[in-house]
Amino acid sequence: MSKMNPSVNSDTRYWPQGTVYGALLNFQQEWNLRAPQMPEAPHKGAPKAPVLFIKTANTFTASGGSIAIPSAVSDVDIGANLAWVFGADAKPVACVLVNDVSIPHESYYRPPVKFKCVDGFLGVGSKALGTVRKSQTLLADIAEFMTFQEGDVLLLGSDCLPDGKRPRAKVGDVVEISAEGFDTLVNTFVGGAA
Repeated sequence: MSKMNPSVNSDTRYWPQGTVYGALLNFQQEWNLRAPQMPEAPHKGAPKAPVLFIKTANTFTASGGSIAIPSAVSDVDIGANLAWVFGADAKPVACVLVNDVSIPHESYYRPPVKFKCVDGFLGVGSKALGTVRKSQTLLADIAEFMTFQEGDVLLLGSDCLPDGKRPRAKVGDVVEISAEGFDTLVNTFVGGAA
């Protein structure tokens, strides 16, 4: 299990204090690639609301920390994300860089917990205060069926490659995720237990 103490040396270090939600199919390229499958069972149509998942507390790994890949897995998907951190008024008050790591799988509608919530599978970087980028449509759509609490985090999603896959990492790789105004998020991938 990952340690619950962030080890970032920056004044902007961040550790989630609430529930971490992720948004799927939030980029047009992935939507377009998946659209031919949407009429198929079990959903028989395109999503009518945002498709969300949860990253549990056991997945959190601070920038600079190692993420263990289970021994039965050859590589993992990397999902560079910008995430909103919510304040007391249920409005975004800051942003944070995260690496949404996942075991490769076929379903992006309701990804099984066993692929997304593996110990250490959410690299958490630094936080930047101030204006949040405009993704108000996503926030308004989610607000129709749920309310965010202070400390909650919403991953805005990560785009896929032209073939529908995400960049991959294997044991020994070092992944760096950067964006202007943030410290670079760095995680090293190591071998894990069976």
